[in-house]
Amino acid sequence: MRRTATITLHWLSLMALVLLVAGGPVPVLAWAFGLTGLGLCAIAAARGLKNGPGPKLTGALRVAHPWLSRAMYAALAATAAATLWHVAVGPVAGLQRLHFYLMSAASLHAIFHLWRHTALGDGALRRITPTSMHGVL
Repeated sequence: MRRTATITLHWLSLMALVLLVAGGPVPVLAWAFGLTGLGLCAIAAARGLKNGPGPKLTGALRVAHPWLSRAMYAALAATAAATLWHVAVGPVAGLQRLHFYLMSAASLHAIFHLWRHTALGDGALRRITPTSMHGVL
């Protein structure tokens, strides 16, 4: 159940973020991003991070991995909260810039995990993709 919820919220928050970056804070997208992003962060806060560096990641990247994961969750939580504040309470200065920065960080996050999956062969993408997609990985 936790894995399914994490995977679902991860991909839904990404899609909502991409659409927000493309189209601005459309209320339905802002609510979707805010709720899925905070939901994902709530699972991680309550149950801990499910992602680990894996045995093939070594050196400085292995040491940095948990801190980078925490930073990514913190950025997601802050941006999702600011987005919800924007639609529920009032304007947030620089919200579109926050969305752009989070999208940039998410892109680097994706590149890192693609590198892990391909160069290290550690199956990093299997953790966050639905089981039905594992055949194409």
